[in-house]
Amino acid sequence: MSETTPETEPRQLAAEARDRVRFEEEALALSDQVYRVARRLVPSREEAEDLVQETYARAFRSWRSFTPGTNLRAWLLRILTNLNIDRGRRRQRAPEEQPLEEGDYFLYNRLEQVDGGRASDDERVVERLSQDDVVTALSAVPHNFRDVLVLVDIGDFTYQDAAQILDIPVGTVMSRLHRGRRILKRELAEQVQEAG
Repeated sequence: MSETTPETEPRQLAAEARDRVRFEEEALALSDQVYRVARRLVPSREEAEDLVQETYARAFRSWRSFTPGTNLRAWLLRILTNLNIDRGRRRQRAPEEQPLEEGDYFLYNRLEQVDGGRASDDERVVERLSQDDVVTALSAVPHNFRDVLVLVDIGDFTYQDAAQILDIPVGTVMSRLHRGRRILKRELAEQVQEAG
């Protein structure tokens, strides 16, 4: 371990300042991606902005714990995800678990009921759903499942990356993704039914 002398202290401080500026620039370059993920995790823009701000505040406070050369995006999203989980715990909302016995075709079955048995296709589903409907349906998915949906389906992370970010096994990622998709389909079906 090298000792700090009066001659080396200014150089060390300057090097640390350069490292911090570099870190902040690289982190801020990812802010749009972090915001997009946050927007899918919470129901409103304001909450997403607050979550992103809190994420960056925490990242900048603990910038020394980031290992240069590793995946900064994954590191930031891990902070974001942990903060969102903490936020959910603070609200002490128990996730609404719904039975999933109708299967993966729940959305189409619901559309057939609404349309009086006429054939339904993807285009009619898309016509009936606005972006707000999708965000509302996504926000109704319990956060454990929603986090995986957002990372894998929207953030295009691999199962392994999502497992690393959420600090859960890959098998749990796959299980939550499957159940989360089914819950999302149910919520989307209800949105379509309400719109129809």
